[in-house]
Amino acid sequence: MTQTRTAATFAPPVMEARRWLDGVTFTADRPLINVSQAAPVDPPPLALRQAMAEFAVTEDSAHLYGPVLGNDDLRSELAVQIGNHYTAGIRTQQVAITSGCNQAFSAVISALTDQDDEVILPTPWYFNHKMWLDMAGVRTVELPTGDDLLPDPDKARALITNRTRAIALVTPNNPGGVEYPADLVRAFYDLARETGIRLIVDETYRDFDSRSGPPHELFQQSGWDDTLVHLYSFSKAYRLTGHRVGAIATSESLLSEIEKFLDTVAICPGQIGQFAALWGMRNLPHWLADERDEILDRRAAISDRMPELTAKGWRLLGLGAYFAYLEHPFDIPSDELARRLVAEAGILLLPGTMFMPNHDPAGKRQVRIAFANLDRAGIGQLFNRLQTLSF
Repeated sequence: MTQTRTAATFAPPVMEARRWLDGVTFTADRPLINVSQAAPVDPPPLALRQAMAEFAVTEDSAHLYGPVLGNDDLRSELAVQIGNHYTAGIRTQQVAITSGCNQAFSAVISALTDQDDEVILPTPWYFNHKMWLDMAGVRTVELPTGDDLLPDPDKARALITNRTRAIALVTPNNPGGVEYPADLVRAFYDLARETGIRLIVDETYRDFDSRSGPPHELFQQSGWDDTLVHLYSFSKAYRLTGHRVGAIATSESLLSEIEKFLDTVAICPGQIGQFAALWGMRNLPHWLADERDEILDRRAAISDRMPELTAKGWRLLGLGAYFAYLEHPFDIPSDELARRLVAEAGILLLPGTMFMPNHDPAGKRQVRIAFANLDRAGIGQLFNRLQTLSF
């Protein structure tokens, strides 16, 4: 019997990790520290929730279908904000709204690829990107990054074949946290443009980039939309994870193909989520700036505490946005370590094996910590527990 593509795809990693909690009891003096998922656990700010509630009660359109590529007012506002963020001119017609950023990636891949085409992913990869490629029948071509977690354009060039359709980058990176330098992103853009493939840049965490000013100049390039596919998510910025609002910026011609995919999957993004994203962009810039400052402070807290773990043999490979990516010092694979940490240390994190191909031994030495939901005190408790580990 032929195996289906979903059967050949690995299980959702976050859901798998949650099952490790079954049957484990946590005490009041050592509660669970959950650093497994990169999603806010707090609701949106009260003013936004109140605006969403009023919209749901007073506007009939809150409960109806809308345009497949998203509401015009949200697309227009996002085009303006992308232009401001990257110091470039973006047209409304170059922007589409999706039901989350994962759907944005899935739609783009569906519009760009055919059976047995290839997409280059740096490793460690964002596992949902790998999962969708597998389910779409697209071959993932691995681009190892090494200890600095930065992909090499020259190594990527050597991987391009006549079946290559895109290179997909994530910056700030998930799982590694690293912020790709502007000249590196430009080098990948130039490579993609030269070879006639697309460069997909997932910037879900751009609002928490530590740098000031545009993180790259790709939107400033003439004809950028023939090469660049920019992905974005409102989930992290405004705590709208449950409302599933993402976005794509690229050429109108590609969006017309993407529209076919979106129409058959969700028909249109949810109206309340789109309203919330628009209201957030218009009313919460200072609140979002404070959120960014808080995330950067938590990042600094990890830097402050890291020497204590380094003395125990740990290595920090990447740090930024929501993530710290570490190499552990123990003589056991990271997937076994992660499972044991639940019961023995009250910590739930994800092993590097979830972000790496099975044949790459580096994943067995690595773990990802999603620290965005820990304040400085929580980060202190996490590091105190990690310091005492002995396996």
